Amino acid sequence: MANYRFIPQLPSEELQKIQLEGLRWTIAQAQKSPQYRSILKTCGVKPQDIRSLDDLHRLPTTDVEDLRRGYPLPLLCVPAEEVVRIHASSGTTGKRKILAYTKNDTETLALQMARCFELAGLGPSDRLQAAVGYGLWTAGAAFQSGSEKLGMLTIPVGPGNLEMHLQLLQDLQATCFGATASMALLLAEEVERQGLLEKIHLKRMICGSETRSEKMRQAIESKLGLEASFDIAGMTEMYGPGTAIDCAAHEGLHYWADLFIIEVLDPASLEPVPDGEVGEMVVTSLRKEAVPLLRYRTHDLCRKIPHTCSCGLNMPMHDKILGRSDDMIIYRGVNIYPGQFSDVIAGYPELGGEYQVELSRDEHAVDHLTLFVELARGAQCSEHLAEHISQTLHTKILARMQVVPVDYASLPRTFSKSKRVIDRREL
Repeated sequence: MANYRFIPQLPSEELQKIQLEGLRWTIAQAQKSPQYRSILKTCGVKPQDIRSLDDLHRLPTTDVEDLRRGYPLPLLCVPAEEVVRIHASSGTTGKRKILAYTKNDTETLALQMARCFELAGLGPSDRLQAAVGYGLWTAGAAFQSGSEKLGMLTIPVGPGNLEMHLQLLQDLQATCFGATASMALLLAEEVERQGLLEKIHLKRMICGSETRSEKMRQAIESKLGLEASFDIAGMTEMYGPGTAIDCAAHEGLHYWADLFIIEVLDPASLEPVPDGEVGEMVVTSLRKEAVPLLRYRTHDLCRKIPHTCSCGLNMPMHDKILGRSDDMIIYRGVNIYPGQFSDVIAGYPELGGEYQVELSRDEHAVDHLTLFVELARGAQCSEHLAEHISQTLHTKILARMQVVPVDYASLPRTFSKSKRVIDRREL
């Protein structure tokens, strides 16, 4: 077991004790907010009523609507003068979700990111080039503060500006690159196209903000000659990125269970699903001061991984995010999550990692789904490839669809998250 500076190796009993104390503290902290007091009044639970972690289910769930109702500083549990920073989500509908941070909250954000970098095998001798969003986004501040806490030289470029990234990679010799998976693939393809592999010194890649398929991971690592790459998880409501990361064993994403509790619930009944089964991730913070979370519904779909990782770290794991319960595709009565397409695509060596789904509706009100799959570089499309993929999808997803193989690098590339689902049924 490695000796870590920032990652605690806690026995299960001690971890549960930290969680129980943190849960009681969080309920007491939440009662400082009029919004939270109203929410907690419905269940009548006080901090002293929490005698074990099993009592967590007695608390009501909270949701994004609770954040929207309290705009601009929702669920605030500290005096305004103790707020030192705000971050916000993208706000695709209505006003942005604004989250407040105390000084301690910003330090916890830096801590969870430093832990992620440390678990990825990075240290003070490394150099991080960050291609993540700065400003209201949490990513830039999180990557930079975590990198600096670990002692790395940090190069805060931000997303886009590919030529600047390529030049700085050559000039400053970063050993790690942080980006969305789409940006990482774009960079890797450009390094390959310009023949720059011998001029850069990248060893590791940290990808977040969107789900990365196994094919995409392999392409990025191969084109950049990486020793390893890692998937990072996070969300603005829970400080930002850095809530979890996979280790070198790649058996799942370790999450920091001394900072928050994860439940996996059935999205409809809100009852726990058995360990190993897919459900909605619900999180409760344990030391968040400005805006603590009480059973916050993330709408992210994942599963807990019940076994202990072979790396020896006694921090629990969850699987990669399959999609969102509110982004689920309903096609001819079948519920489909985007991650299911990636799982099927991974089984075909002729395919790369990129795909796009297009939904349409004909004049007879019949829905149609077309899956565009990108061929791997140099791969040939056999006569029966599309039919075979379609049959596999029908077997695994229980829906019939048209599969259209397209040339390598013909699907759109982006510096941010790729738009993989285009639904034209409501247009």
